[in-house]
This record gives sequence, C-alpha cells and structure tokens, in this order.
Amino acid sequence: MNKVIMMGRFTKDPEIAYGGRDNTAVARFSMAIDKRYKKEGESGADFFNFVAFGKTAEFVEKYFHKGMRALIEGELHNNDYTNKDGQKVRAEQIIVSSIYFCESKGSSAQPAPAENAEGFMDVSETDMAELPFN
Repeated sequence: MNKVIMMGRFTKDPEIAYGGRDNTAVARFSMAIDKRYKKEGESGADFFNFVAFGKTAEFVEKYFHKGMRALIEGELHNNDYTNKDGQKVRAEQIIVSSIYFCESKGSSAQPAPAENAEGFMDVSETDMAELPFN
C-alpha cells in the first residue's frame, strides 16, 4: 500500500501546464510540512514536491496560493533520472489524489471568498462542475 497524508503550507503559488495527448492539466507545487520534533539549529519544516493532474490540478491552481494551509492525500513516487553529467539523481514527489482546505476565512494570507450565514462558501454551478469530487 502506498498512501501519504500530509498537512502543510504552500511555499509558492502552484504552477500549471497542459500537455500530453489529451492536453491534461498538470499542477506542480511544494509545501512546507512542520516537523514533529526538531534539533536546535535545524529547520522546523521539511519541504516536499507535489503533482496534481486533471480537474484536481485546475482546482489547486484556482483555489490555493502561497501561504495557504492544506491537507493532501496521495502516493509517493520516485522521479529518478540521470542528469547531464551522467549522475543518477533520486527525487521523490507526491502524486495528489485529494486536497482539502485547512484554515478559516480569516487566517488566509489573501482574501477568501465570502461565506453565507451558515458559514459555508457559496459556489456557482460553473464552479461546482469544475470540482474534482461530487
């Protein structure tokens, strides 16, 4: 079984590109994940690379930005390659299967969409059709 669940903050805005036979959306981003324990003088976070595809990629690009906190479910994949000097480079990335908002309207670095009286965000039919879940 290969399942990763992480919660952290976007280190920069997601970058999206389209490619492949079906012109599929691909969003790439990184997140800072707080360490549970750290030694003195050490960074308090680890940094991981994430990739999302299709509707999930478009959702990430539209609703997430630098500094926002999110919870991600996905799979850890090796992205090994040989560089131009002939050296093997080992790199991992997390392929996103689900992403969730993890902060309230007031804690976001940028203004969030308005909420209705019940505390939920109003979503148009157009936005609803773009969501990667039903």
